[in-house]
Amino acid sequence: MSVQSALRLQICGPLVVERDGLRLDPGLPGRQGRLMFTYLVVNRHRQVPRDELAEALWRSPDSAAIDARLNPLISKLRHVFGPDTVDGRVTVQLHFPDAWIDLEAAVEAIHRAESAVAQQDWTRAWGPALVALVVAERGFLPGEDADWIDQTRDQLAEIRLRALECYAAAGPGIAGAELAAAVRAGRRLIALDPLRESGHRYLMQALAAQDNLAEALTVYGVLSDLLREQLGVSPSPATRALYQQLLERT
Repeated sequence: MSVQSALRLQICGPLVVERDGLRLDPGLPGRQGRLMFTYLVVNRHRQVPRDELAEALWRSPDSAAIDARLNPLISKLRHVFGPDTVDGRVTVQLHFPDAWIDLEAAVEAIHRAESAVAQQDWTRAWGPALVALVVAERGFLPGEDADWIDQTRDQLAEIRLRALECYAAAGPGIAGAELAAAVRAGRRLIALDPLRESGHRYLMQALAAQDNLAEALTVYGVLSDLLREQLGVSPSPATRALYQQLLERT
């Protein structure tokens, strides 16, 4: 097994870098080194210009001092990960071809979960949805502020919503104890994005699967009032059709 193949990176939540069970992140060079490392991980599939990297770390860096500020950090990264893992001569790029990275794993997992939901393969959707949800809920670089950090946080927020959708969709199909989990996922979707109709539909379906038709119909009423007050529109045809189906069961 190559050195890189055993590398695991958690950049969502607390930064954790492991190789063969050994923690490497304590060797990263302070706050700026951790920020630089995380930026390079997020952008690891391309060569990052030095001035771009400097702006990601210091916003308005002195162009004459960029090399002097970056070179010690790059040198320390090479010391931690090996001389061939960090290319920093002209542009800067990490070479971790076989590393497992939690953000990339979440992106891949949500695609698998959505594909399984589209095929109504609820059991196959459940695991990837949970993987994506766990990663997305860890957050990203708490306490730090930069445009690229906000963009990654927005990406994680969207993954979180999509994972909750898949999780809520899978619950009624799996049934059993997952029905209660699907109800909780639907409620969280509504709390996070009240105007996202899918959250209301998944909650209605989960409640109906619990034979709680009265509350499922109440959810529709709340959504209808919210859409009218906030957007001046009615629920979508898909939501209205679900409402009619539930009405016919009462």
